[in-house]
Amino acid sequence: MGASGPRRGPGPPDGGWGWAVLGACFVITGFAYGFPKAVSVFFRELMRDFGAGYSDTAWVSSIMLAMLYGTGPVSSILVTRFGCRPVMLVGGLLASAGMILASFATRLLELYLTAGVLTGLGLALNFQPSLIMLGLYFERRRPLANGLAAAGSPVFLSALSPLGQQLLEHFGWRGGFLLLGGLLLNCCACGAVMRPPPGPGPRPRRDSAGDAPGEAEAHRAGPRVREAPSGGRTRRRLLDVTVCADRAFAVYAVTKFLMALGLFVPAILLVNYAKDAGVPDSEAAFLLSIVGFVDIVARPACGALAGLARLRPHVAYLFSLALMANGLTDLSSARARSYGALVAFCIAFGLSYGMVGALQFEVLMAAVGAPRFPSALGLVLLLEAVAVLIGPPSAGRLVDALKNYEIIFYLAGSEVALAGIFMAVATYCCLRRPRDGPPSPGTEGGAGDEEEAEAEVDSDLPPAGTKEPGGLEAVEVPSPGTGPLQPEVKTEPGLALESV
Repeated sequence: MGASGPRRGPGPPDGGWGWAVLGACFVITGFAYGFPKAVSVFFRELMRDFGAGYSDTAWVSSIMLAMLYGTGPVSSILVTRFGCRPVMLVGGLLASAGMILASFATRLLELYLTAGVLTGLGLALNFQPSLIMLGLYFERRRPLANGLAAAGSPVFLSALSPLGQQLLEHFGWRGGFLLLGGLLLNCCACGAVMRPPPGPGPRPRRDSAGDAPGEAEAHRAGPRVREAPSGGRTRRRLLDVTVCADRAFAVYAVTKFLMALGLFVPAILLVNYAKDAGVPDSEAAFLLSIVGFVDIVARPACGALAGLARLRPHVAYLFSLALMANGLTDLSSARARSYGALVAFCIAFGLSYGMVGALQFEVLMAAVGAPRFPSALGLVLLLEAVAVLIGPPSAGRLVDALKNYEIIFYLAGSEVALAGIFMAVATYCCLRRPRDGPPSPGTEGGAGDEEEAEAEVDSDLPPAGTKEPGGLEAVEVPSPGTGPLQPEVKTEPGLALESV
């Protein structure tokens, strides 16, 4: 380092091929979030063919969402081991195969295993790697990139719901599932786009000491590495569970669990709720498109808003505000029965839902930092899987028992609003104080960027126990109050150190 101070190495390109990666993330996010909801268009036909109740049929979407979330740790391990592109290619094949096999199902159990488990697993193996790769390509424009990628969900939801209705009318649910399976092969094309970013960014790379790809970067990633048995070399942990001890992560995980209990319930029940209220089938399916159209505008706009210099440090409060708005929308619209009232609900719900979708992963990235984001994302998705297995199936069972949707909207709205209140209060009480003192990694927004900057500085210092030309020896001593070892430069007698 020269006398001018430490300089950070090249970071994410914030553009270039990253825009192609962003486009692929847009498509993957659309399939991952829009597909389980669009499948609900087929539920009435499935109920008639299999002689099942709504709660039993709703398990198809619930299992698909549970696999999307519950296999997060598995996806994190596979990405660390094999990389994003191979995992996404395999995931696209699995998602397509699941829907194609589901078109030949003769029992609900077969639908659970094919459309639920297999397609859900394929979507999971596409969704998480795409978010990880997006974080490697964007840093300064990351909130906007997350908002644009999240807009894929409403775009695909607004398109897949009417498409599913048309496929159902012309080909039946079996033909519709077969054609949707072919449509999911586009995930493989998106996976082929995911090449690692060029240059010495945050991706694994070979360093001058001859470390294998990933080892030098893993050494700078702190908690993600451990000592190898021989030679002092380091290697990446497949899953970093130490992130669970981070207070910011704990607050976020509890918030996401409460949110997932009720966030998806209104969207899943909306079409059948409207049909039972006497709304024609085509107009009922169009309600989801209204949600999607509003969502399309809300997500990029909210992402751009969160990227403003004054608001980005307070993105957690913006996220909690979006959650409370979504919960209050459910509570205030529980008795909506006319088509006009349902349209008004869809507009308000789409706006708040879009804000939640645009901010949820930006909040997590800011809380834990880029190096620990893959592991944190996998663990959070696992918690969401449990909530998804509880929320929509329980709502469907209540609908079968009570024949009334009103209590469902009250319960869902209360859960989402509670998540927003908890996020705001916990952030203010538990996470505000570290901002006044010395920052600690993972406890506040932007900690990951500070860790990366410090890692770049540390990587320029010589390893412990080696001597530099002129008699300089690098040793490691504990840094006061932090615990991890920090490099210190020691000089021999008679030598002057001019610049470090």
